[in-house]
Amino acid sequence: MEFTSKKRVACALVIAFAAGLSGCLAATAAAAGAGTGVYLTSRGAESIIDGSVDEVDRRARAVFAAEGIPVSGSQMESSGDKREIKGTKDDLDISVSMERQGPQTTKTEVSARKNIAVWDKDYAQQLLGKIVKQK
Repeated sequence: MEFTSKKRVACALVIAFAAGLSGCLAATAAAAGAGTGVYLTSRGAESIIDGSVDEVDRRARAVFAAEGIPVSGSQMESSGDKREIKGTKDDLDISVSMERQGPQTTKTEVSARKNIAVWDKDYAQQLLGKIVKQK
């Protein structure tokens, strides 16, 4: 008798968890289907952006200028297929990493670090959203 009630509770928990998880998966799928998705990472936000690395680099620099973030450093690897620009705004060290994924797509990650252990993911996500929308 006791075993059966525990089994029912366990089944109910599994069903409830699965229902909640499927909702998350549906939301993720909807976001991915709606166009370029922006995903939070452990340090900021990333997305696959339509545009070559050159185009995304130009857009990122335009967003830096609009946000008042002076470019303090940049680097290029793999014949320009991989790039990074850095800047500082107030107490944040901002970095945009770009890597070619295809002829017209670029994986882009933005981070905004406050200190060695704290990242401003919200601001990173805002910047990435502006890079995506920049033309």
